[in-house]
Amino acid sequence: MKICPKCGTNCGDDMRFCMNCGASLSFSQADAGATQETYSQTTSSDTYTRVDERGRNSYVRTRNIALCVILSIITCGIYGLYWMAVETDEMNDLIGDANETSGALAVIFTIITCGIYGLYWAYKMGEKTERLQGGGSNTGLMYLIISLIGLQVVNMCLIQDTINKTVR
Repeated sequence: MKICPKCGTNCGDDMRFCMNCGASLSFSQADAGATQETYSQTTSSDTYTRVDERGRNSYVRTRNIALCVILSIITCGIYGLYWMAVETDEMNDLIGDANETSGALAVIFTIITCGIYGLYWAYKMGEKTERLQGGGSNTGLMYLIISLIGLQVVNMCLIQDTINKTVR
């Protein structure tokens, strides 16, 4: 069982980031320190809650990817815009980046720029996904290329899959 060095939450051995505060868990157990503070955390099999620096609660849920795609098709893309906003906010919560563009603004900027901001969004979400997974390849560039060929829904599925794996 790993202990988060930032907030003291008990985390699973296979986790790379704390579910409570989003801090990296890539450290040795000796670095964890002896002092632990008490933090309230509500978890279930598909949702977790964390309290940020300002005392606000943030909720991150797992979602059925196939259902999200079907709802996006049935609603002619309206659910897709909601899904984009939620994924952005949840990714920002998971990586602990409160100063990033909110999901609502990302959707508004994408609509105003006729989709051009959506390309930038895909690149940035790829970088955040890479950061959440612990580094590696050029995920941002891959997401940008996927968006350029018109398969933004694939990016959204990949992002949701990363969020689902992180929350579990």
